Formats: sequence, structure tokens, C-alpha cells
Amino acid sequence: MACCHCPSPRSGVPVDEMKTSDFYRTANLPVRFDRPYWFKGYGCQRRRPEHPFYRTTSLDYGWYPPTIHTVPTVFYPLSQKFSSHLVKGGMYRNYSLNTMMDPQPIL
Repeated sequence: MACCHCPSPRSGVPVDEMKTSDFYRTANLPVRFDRPYWFKGYGCQRRRPEHPFYRTTSLDYGWYPPTIHTVPTVFYPLSQKFSSHLVKGGMYRNYSLNTMMDPQPIL
């Protein structure tokens, strides 16, 4: 089922080559969001579906892969400044005095 703005499958452009930027105005969008057909491994793409007894409603959320209409059109990456500063100092180590008694061996 195609919407009124999408080209029909007979328009000459394969569905798996449509880009998000062809339909929406995008800003600073990574390539993986511009080409959502690159996403693989979703529930509907599996060869053998799982047994209905084990299917839960939470599986419905990730059942279908993203489309050009469901991926974000704007991307605001976060700075890694804080994490980079922590990496330079290393992991925290507790140098406080240990006041706990050693466990006694069971005889």
C-alpha cells in the first residue's frame, strides 16, 4: 500500500533504493537513516517465524524494519567530551581502609 506522495512500484525506482531525503527535508542525517533499507534482522525478515506461544506484545514494537517515513529526518549528535575526559583518568579505584573481617574457613 503506497501513500499519495510515494512513487508506485511501477515508477522505475526500486522500493529498496528509495532514500529518506527524496521525500523529506533532512538535516545532518547519517547515511543509515537516509537509506533505511540497510537495516536488517527484524522479526518479519526472519526465515522461520517463532512459535505463536512465545510471541509477546513487546515483540510487535521491533517486528517491522524502519521505513523512509519512520526514520528521523534530523540528527543531533551528542558530544563525547565528558566520556573522553573520563577515559583519560582511568577507572575509579577505592583506596579506603578495609575494616571487614576475613571469612573463617568451614571445617
